[in-house]
Amino acid sequence: MENVKKRILSGIQPSGRLHLGNYLGPLHHWPEMIEEFDCYFFLADLHTITVRQTPAELRKQTLALLAQYIACGLDPEKCVLFIQSHVPAHSQLAWVLNCYTMFGELSRMTQFKDKSAKNADNINAGLFTYPVLMAADILIYQADMVPVGEDQRQHVEICRDIANRFNGIYGDVFKVPEPYIAKVGARIKGLSAPEAKMSKSQPDGCVFLLEKPEDIQRKFKKAVTDSDASVRFDPAAKPGVSNLIQIYAAATGKSFEAIEAEFDGRGYGDFKKTVGDAVVELLRPLREETERLLADKAYLESIYRSGAERAACVANRTLSKVYKKVGFLAR
Repeated sequence: MENVKKRILSGIQPSGRLHLGNYLGPLHHWPEMIEEFDCYFFLADLHTITVRQTPAELRKQTLALLAQYIACGLDPEKCVLFIQSHVPAHSQLAWVLNCYTMFGELSRMTQFKDKSAKNADNINAGLFTYPVLMAADILIYQADMVPVGEDQRQHVEICRDIANRFNGIYGDVFKVPEPYIAKVGARIKGLSAPEAKMSKSQPDGCVFLLEKPEDIQRKFKKAVTDSDASVRFDPAAKPGVSNLIQIYAAATGKSFEAIEAEFDGRGYGDFKKTVGDAVVELLRPLREETERLLADKAYLESIYRSGAERAACVANRTLSKVYKKVGFLAR
């Protein structure tokens, strides 16, 4: 009997640029995942509009993110790459699931509270119900597993609750997904605030994947360190230096001990320049490949159209089953 791969689904909102923390974190392991699992990766543009976007910029960022996915090693022949809004079944299933999700469940979601605080002038219904769309994203593909970080665990739990509730009424319609604790890779902190993870909301301390080499070097030159002047891994006492060591280790494959020995007796200026050089070289092929792909719009269009067709084949089967169960007349 053929060994059927388990299915994994994951998406990223095209609301900003990918950075070094994304790349050296979970994204670095995605190419390994496509060898082991049946992978569906999508650009979550429907989720993105819960916060106001500039339309032309959103289209540009969506295409750029698709190019970066491919440049990072996601082979479109080995996984399904698609844009969320190109598969209408996501939204159609989300409406049905809204009718099987309790108001109280959604009101307890911590991300709604966080995003409401950040966008006080635009607390819309989509922001409140987006965990239901997230559940639809997962359940429409009968995904076995969903890669999660700590901040996403609550969304997988509510997805499981909705699936179990629906299955309890109508039988085994949905596969109930398990959280997949993905290899996280290096936990990269911001260069200007090394106590917190690298974030696009602090651009001065954030290294973006498509940045020019001179801009990357400038950011490393200004990276926060300390007055101790010794290159030593000690996250509690030396968060800035320890973060740079971790970045250098991830970029070169060197151990922390080897790095400490390499810079024994050398100043921070030399250290920061060396780390910057290593990151520039790490990102150079990725940046060049992304630029090459973005110059070939026809190719990218063929990828997202083909991906949407492949995704829709699976999604529409699930949606038809759901519609029949709840009592809708077939078309």
